[in-house]
Amino acid sequence: MIERKFWQGFWRLADPKISLASFSGIWLGACAAAAKGPLSWAWLAVTVIGIFCVEVAKNASGEVVDYDSGTDLNISEKERTPFSGGKRVLVDGLLTRKQTWQIAIFFYCALIAAGMTLVFYVSTNILFFGLAGMAMAWCYHAAPLQLSYHGFGEIAVALAYGPLIVCGTYFVQTGSVSIPLLHVSVALGLHIAGFLWINQFPDYRADLAAGKRNLVVRLGPEKASLAYVVIIASAYGWLGFTGFTYEHAGGYLWGFFGLPLAAFSAWRLLKSPVDIPSLVPAQAASLLGFLLMALGSGAGYLVFH
Repeated sequence: MIERKFWQGFWRLADPKISLASFSGIWLGACAAAAKGPLSWAWLAVTVIGIFCVEVAKNASGEVVDYDSGTDLNISEKERTPFSGGKRVLVDGLLTRKQTWQIAIFFYCALIAAGMTLVFYVSTNILFFGLAGMAMAWCYHAAPLQLSYHGFGEIAVALAYGPLIVCGTYFVQTGSVSIPLLHVSVALGLHIAGFLWINQFPDYRADLAAGKRNLVVRLGPEKASLAYVVIIASAYGWLGFTGFTYEHAGGYLWGFFGLPLAAFSAWRLLKSPVDIPSLVPAQAASLLGFLLMALGSGAGYLVFH
């Protein structure tokens, strides 16, 4: 029984829904690199392992911080959704505090091992991507910065899941950075920041009570719902700018396959920003819109470059 609870807790920390977001960024970076030349599948595998490790480590360390702050404890059953409310491995008794920290430390160490392998065998410049990723993963929840508690978490997510993962994957394969890809990665980062944004609405009451001053809490549900529309519009506007501005970048415009779902999520949020059950389809549509932007942009560029 104990072993079963442990693996249930670990599965929540691995969170396949959110891991899809990081793997989508890898897909986009890898597709852009494949259009330039053959991929190194071994280094791509190390990249995937490293990013999976940082996801689990971030979720585990963040779980302890959010539990201690009272954020997770303040969330009621009716406020939980499949996309928000934390991983709740401590609240639901699936893992102990010690086990959660052990998972965090193990995966941070595994991340360091994967990163240093790339640094030693591919390029020392990869150290920048690794250090930036690890710093944002830790500081998103934890001291000294606690970015998600002070209104900077959305920016960190946009940078990490956009330029850092996409361009980092491309750099591992090519040793360079593509300016058009950098622009597309900004669009992708804005989209995933929008997904984080919409996920903060069901947590609004609990975050406010615990002093977690993210931007949705600072703006309030009504203004924050309008801001979500601006974020999503900016993401697709940036994607369109990139596709029409840079030579051979038109294939990235396939990322517009995500627009209908993103538009639906914005419409649903504007219609009922405080009705949590009605927000669940909007959360799902926001994530799927992001995935389609990443998959479409990558496939389109690879095919039509």
